[in-house]
Amino acid sequence: MSFLARIGAGFKRTGAYFRESWLELKKVKWPTRRELTSYTLVVLGTVAAMTLFFYVLDIIFNFIISLIMR
Repeated sequence: MSFLARIGAGFKRTGAYFRESWLELKKVKWPTRRELTSYTLVVLGTVAAMTLFFYVLDIIFNFIISLIMR
């Protein structure tokens, strides 16, 4: 196979990849605006709760370590 033929085959494969990817994206059921907002709020709430949890845990451990170090 010549050099130019291999380059052409590479372009064909690349084009096929993007065509197939586009067809798969058409099959996706995208979330509605309401669903997306709801999911975002759940994620932000979970992150805030975990942040608060680890902050309190850090304060407790610092207190315990300060008692031990006395």
